[in-house]
Amino acid sequence: MDAIETVTPAASPVDGEDKDLPLREDIRLLGRILGDTVRDQEGEEVFDLVESIRQTSVRFHRQEDVTARHELEAMLAGMSPADTIRIVRAYSYFSHFANIAEDQHHIRRNRAHAIAGSAPREGTVAHALARARAAGLTAEALRDFFATALAVPVLTAHPTEVQRKSTLNREMDLARLLACRDRWQLTPEEQAETENALATTVLALWQTSILRRTRLKVIDEVANGISYYDHTFLTELPRLYAALEDALRRDVPGWQGPLPPFLRTGSWIGGDRDGNPFVTAEVLGQALHMQSSRALAFHLSELHQLGAELSLDGRQVRVTEALAALSAQSPDASPHRQEEPYRRAIAGIYARLHATARALGVTIATPADREPLPGEPYGDAAALLADLDVIDASLRQNGAAGLADGRLRSLRRAVEVFGFHLATIDLRQNSDVHERVVAELLAAAAPAGTTPPAYADLDEEARIDCLLAQLADPRPLTAPYAAHGEETESELAILRTAAEARRRYGPEAVRNTIISKTESVSDILEVAVLLKEAGLMRPRRQQLDLTIVPLFETIDDLRRCPEIMDRLLSLPLYRALVDSLGGVQEVMLGYSDSNKDGGFLTSGWELYKAQTALVEVFRRHGVALRLFHGRGGSVGRGGGPSHQAILSQPAGAVQGRIRITEQGEVIAAKYGNPDVGRRNLEILAAATLEATLLPPEGAGPDDAWLAVMEELSQHALRAYRGLVYETEGFERYFWSATVIGEIANLNIGSRPASRTKSTRIADLRAIPWVFSWAQCRLMLPGWYGFGSAVQAFLAARPDDGMDTLRAMYGGWPFFRMLLSNMDMVLAKSDIAIASRYAALVEDEALREEVFGRIRAEWEATIETLLAIMGQEELLEGNPLLARSIRNRFPYLDPLNHIQVELLRRHRQGETDDIIRDGIHLTINGIAAGLRNSG
Repeated sequence: MDAIETVTPAASPVDGEDKDLPLREDIRLLGRILGDTVRDQEGEEVFDLVESIRQTSVRFHRQEDVTARHELEAMLAGMSPADTIRIVRAYSYFSHFANIAEDQHHIRRNRAHAIAGSAPREGTVAHALARARAAGLTAEALRDFFATALAVPVLTAHPTEVQRKSTLNREMDLARLLACRDRWQLTPEEQAETENALATTVLALWQTSILRRTRLKVIDEVANGISYYDHTFLTELPRLYAALEDALRRDVPGWQGPLPPFLRTGSWIGGDRDGNPFVTAEVLGQALHMQSSRALAFHLSELHQLGAELSLDGRQVRVTEALAALSAQSPDASPHRQEEPYRRAIAGIYARLHATARALGVTIATPADREPLPGEPYGDAAALLADLDVIDASLRQNGAAGLADGRLRSLRRAVEVFGFHLATIDLRQNSDVHERVVAELLAAAAPAGTTPPAYADLDEEARIDCLLAQLADPRPLTAPYAAHGEETESELAILRTAAEARRRYGPEAVRNTIISKTESVSDILEVAVLLKEAGLMRPRRQQLDLTIVPLFETIDDLRRCPEIMDRLLSLPLYRALVDSLGGVQEVMLGYSDSNKDGGFLTSGWELYKAQTALVEVFRRHGVALRLFHGRGGSVGRGGGPSHQAILSQPAGAVQGRIRITEQGEVIAAKYGNPDVGRRNLEILAAATLEATLLPPEGAGPDDAWLAVMEELSQHALRAYRGLVYETEGFERYFWSATVIGEIANLNIGSRPASRTKSTRIADLRAIPWVFSWAQCRLMLPGWYGFGSAVQAFLAARPDDGMDTLRAMYGGWPFFRMLLSNMDMVLAKSDIAIASRYAALVEDEALREEVFGRIRAEWEATIETLLAIMGQEELLEGNPLLARSIRNRFPYLDPLNHIQVELLRRHRQGETDDIIRDGIHLTINGIAAGLRNSG
């Protein structure tokens, strides 16, 4: 639920005070301002109705009070559609405001510990380095780690990201004002001004539509993704690098030199074609151009400000010969700057970068009365960085290291990390599409008069032979004027656009192409053949420009992926291609679809086994493994605290290289606020270092524990699939008892919610599947099957079964993480509220059977979970999260009750737009209250 992981800090003087008092005060302040706004804008009656619903909802939540349920139903049924919208907006905004207050409280607590000099806390770089020193790691060992390390959060757009950019911007204003109140000693006048600014911001939010009236286009999603660079990445990533470099110099004897750019950012937005027909070559080109525009605009702005700062007079300071030469080359002939060598040098760099922007088709606003100075465009970002390095060296060699460590240091790092491209865009497409395109190209390239067997009719070995032959042949399959089908032309156009982008913006612009639904070696080789057609694979040199990344998603795919990768890496030609990329092969693991396929416990276990087997396969082949974790925000899609998740990976699975998707509303929660964003980036960096270099705490799993997990997984898989895939009518239950139908029609993403037009669970995308269960407060994908599995295990081992499970919880990070995530997700569930959604299922027998089984499993899961963890209640060991839930449930629960009423009306034929808008508003508010539901 929290945007930053909650950790238990070491005892310090700041722990003696009422730590949560400022949080309560912020929540009360925002709640009071919101209440005043509702009163002023909507009237006293609406305000009183908001409070009555809240009080009745609390009674129902605490005791599953039947009387309270009837009162709620009567109250909600009696509301007019217009009043319903007003009530929903009030509760939705309170959920948003509670998130803002909690984020500010995390920042406040972090600052308090820093000011008090508390011991480094888990998840910080300082803690990771302290562990490294305690383990005896030398500066050389750390240098070797950073030389090959890579940690990348990859932003993706998905159909659960419900917030508009307009509301996000206003909420950031609220966060900034709260921070101002907290950090500065304000005069009474300043305090009044700040509260007035808070009130006007809340008023602006109240008068702003929460909903989008039209469905997002892909380019809108690109713009939304880029906004997080403005808020966080462009400024906070260089700051984090600086802090890490300073810590290494301070705490690691013998450390010298700058850090390699191991922490980068990535994106799927504009390059993910899997199931999204709106991602085309034109859209990819636009996305790359928009990203480049933002990077160049940032670099130019920082250069301009740097020039204002470096007003050093050449008659007062010495400069290096290189700096003098750079200054002499400057087109700046102003007599006012003739004795200011740094400003002249920066003016020349600015002119060249401005010319670069023009050459790339980027328009940079300049004052109407000031023509940009002439300059030769930079060939690449490395050339720009080299000029900035000249300034840095001159400052350091002539007594101005403090100036070099200011804005210049951040700009040099920004140029190194973001270049002219901003973020690496991944390409992604389904293996079925690749197969059809290759089949068409092979058929079209067949010599006239011949009828070779159709590619689709070949068995796997014959396909491999065919594809290897094409990869060894420098001749392309396509002819310059050959006509192909629409799908084939589209795929080739995408790859050609990627090749052109690498030439224009640098090789970091596009580096990876991901294959969804990878099921065979030929699925991977097909992509290599297509890359050859775009000049991204060169047969004579056996060179590959893009990393081909197989994505293994289902339970069966995860079980087979070690065998597939073993066979692939045994092919000399493909191995040569891997070597051309530095001997690193990336593999992506899908958390979402494996969960929908096999349930939470089995998905987690199969992912663990797949990683363990892949580590061994890659070790035997002498290839470096880089894992890409396709995690979502919710536990049902692999979500949960990143630090614990990374540290719980099998031994050898991280190897200093990790990429992780950041999806849905989690992006706003983790990176919308710069302080919060920097903290989450630090967690990723620290966890990558610890997981690679430092042994995990505890002995790890022995063979007996692995056997227990296998047994638990088999029981859980039977229970989960027995409900979801083998229960007659379950599909009808799901579509009736959740908001899945309404989600499919929301204007919240460019990508369809289902892969086909059917209502089959198998065809539904994993993201709306999980999101729908979160909305009705069951969170079923995050726990179902665990209770049955443990009960079956204990029945077979009544004497020592529970002791074994408790030992596994205490000594195995992977098992502990699974249970901790279930603890969190079950605490957010509410079986009483879920029962109201179940009542929407008209078939009484179906409702009783399915919901009865769900309720029994929910109760069994909580009972067994608490017994293993040694807790009396959920979240007993995580008081911070428990507090967070307590703070928001009185305002979250009413949204569920209102949603049920609106769904009932909508499905009974009320087609009023206000009803539809009300449903969409409740979806928005519930998602905000849960924070990681998609």
